[in-house]
Amino acid sequence: MRISRRRARAGRCATPALLIVPALLLAVACTAEQAAPAAEQAPPPTVELLAAEAGCTPKIQIDAKELRQGYCTTSIGQFFITTFATQKGKDEWMDQAPEYSPHLVGNLWTALAPRPVLDKLRQQIGGDLHLMDHRKSPTPAG
Repeated sequence: MRISRRRARAGRCATPALLIVPALLLAVACTAEQAAPAAEQAPPPTVELLAAEAGCTPKIQIDAKELRQGYCTTSIGQFFITTFATQKGKDEWMDQAPEYSPHLVGNLWTALAPRPVLDKLRQQIGGDLHLMDHRKSPTPAG
């Protein structure tokens, strides 16, 4: 009889343990989902970081609170990288960007160069290629 009581107790202990495992899995999944927005809110890249990804040290031309701009000359050509403190500042700058000049556009940054240079630069630093209407109609990847 003692054996059956032990088995009964073991069965009762196992049931809460089986409930804990799914609860832990759910908690881990929820925590991972909550961590994703934090990763999206990482600080935007700097002119120096983007330039380093392209293999150069930029020559800084503008070092202001609202934006920074530098240029590089590498084996792929010359390009300008501008970073912005806010999305509003980037939007305002992009509204004034010349329509005839293609840009690479990323999170709070843009790169300006002739199209052949941008095609190569995009492989190094990413971004969306905007040929015209720089804020609203990126060129599809392809």
